[in-house]
Amino acid sequence: MNVLLIYPEFPDTFWSFRHALRFVRKKSGHQPLGLITVAALLPTAWDKRLVDTTVSALTETDLEWADLALISAMNVQRDSATSLIARCRAAGVKVVAGGPLFTAEHEQFDGVDHFVLNEAELTLPPFLRDLEAGCPKRVYRTEEHADLRRSPTPLWDLVDLRHYASVGIQYSRGCPYDCEFCNVTALFGHRVRTKAASQFIAELQALYDRGWRRPVFIVDDNFIGNRQQLKRELLPALIEWRRGRRGMPFNTEVSINLADDPELMALMVAAGFATVFVGIETPDDGALRECKKSHNRNRDLVESVRQIQRAGLEVQGGFIVGFDSDTPTIFQRQIDFIQRSGIVTAMVGLLQAPHGTRLYDRLKREGRLRREMSGDNADGSTNIVPRMPMPTLREGYQHVLGHIYAPRHYYARIRTFLKEYEPPRFAAHYDLSDVLALCRSVYHLGIIGNERRHYWSLVFSTLFVRPRSFAMAIRLAIYGFHFRRICELHVR
Repeated sequence: MNVLLIYPEFPDTFWSFRHALRFVRKKSGHQPLGLITVAALLPTAWDKRLVDTTVSALTETDLEWADLALISAMNVQRDSATSLIARCRAAGVKVVAGGPLFTAEHEQFDGVDHFVLNEAELTLPPFLRDLEAGCPKRVYRTEEHADLRRSPTPLWDLVDLRHYASVGIQYSRGCPYDCEFCNVTALFGHRVRTKAASQFIAELQALYDRGWRRPVFIVDDNFIGNRQQLKRELLPALIEWRRGRRGMPFNTEVSINLADDPELMALMVAAGFATVFVGIETPDDGALRECKKSHNRNRDLVESVRQIQRAGLEVQGGFIVGFDSDTPTIFQRQIDFIQRSGIVTAMVGLLQAPHGTRLYDRLKREGRLRREMSGDNADGSTNIVPRMPMPTLREGYQHVLGHIYAPRHYYARIRTFLKEYEPPRFAAHYDLSDVLALCRSVYHLGIIGNERRHYWSLVFSTLFVRPRSFAMAIRLAIYGFHFRRICELHVR
């Protein structure tokens, strides 16, 4: 059996980092982790081929070779997934689909022959048994959750790592919280399930043995969901594993209450963590109460961010406008918070309601759903009917982005961040692509860019005052180029 594993193209969004990737001559930020994990669950006798269409095109030769096509996608990849399914059907290749997009909305995709939904460790084996017996069903799904200690090591041999700026691996699934707008618990439940420390270390070692030294994104939706297990098992094992090794800084997603645990932050930094993404959402307490984000309430959010930065972790932040309780004052409040906090990578989106969330169910009852959500915060759209007039919401959203990514404000935020940030001391690794990225930043940002005055001010002040943060400063300057391009091309 020849199996083609197809990953739809990731569109040009804030999270694609497409315009920043050109500085390091990479094609994508992350490899399709879900598909190469599924590949490891398939029979070893099957021939497998991966096509990540963000990296390389799906060819007619691929389709002629394939007996079966497996497609996984997120909401933001909907258009590409629809096109790829149509191409497979036209070529006579049966399609099996799974992943978050299809788990939530499989009824929308008539061209798919079989759906393997929810967690593949549970739903793929019965599909394979039925396929071998010649009687596969159309839909396989489950309400149960997989034991991650039995999840296989991803099939890295399918991936050409040269095309990626970082790679993703997974330690846990599930989140103890229940934010109204988030579909993580609908997909993976509230109980945090983890891999064994030895299992996770083996996956890292497999990457290291392949020569990988660039960043590793731990894709967990809340890495600190089980703090005691992290402190007791995983982080000490990672600290020991890192001895004598260079590179491979980690980044992941956490909740803001990481700031309340100095011991955990110190362990994470010692283990090689450099960046954390935090869902801050809004500085407005009424909106936090509305969306049931209780762990963000009753705290000084700016000070919490600074505590994490001082520990040696860059904080990236997610922000939302368009809550029912929002008034037009929220736009300036978001701007003020982002600038004061020094969160350089600040992802601001309009509120959307994913399938499976309590927000979706509530708005459906209220007749306030417009269409399917895009999953793309760069298209300036939402699938809900907001309380605020839509022109006011859209204009305010564009104002926020135009302000925070304008060179003057963006570079000011880098300087605010670097004043608080304590760079980690684990051994870094730089290669030729990093040197060339620096050279390209000099040309694109320091010579022909509109931000050149701010760029050179940052370069010299960092070199003389905070030389250990120089690489970080250049990376953030390059990120700013990407964010401004997204705003210019898609949002504003």
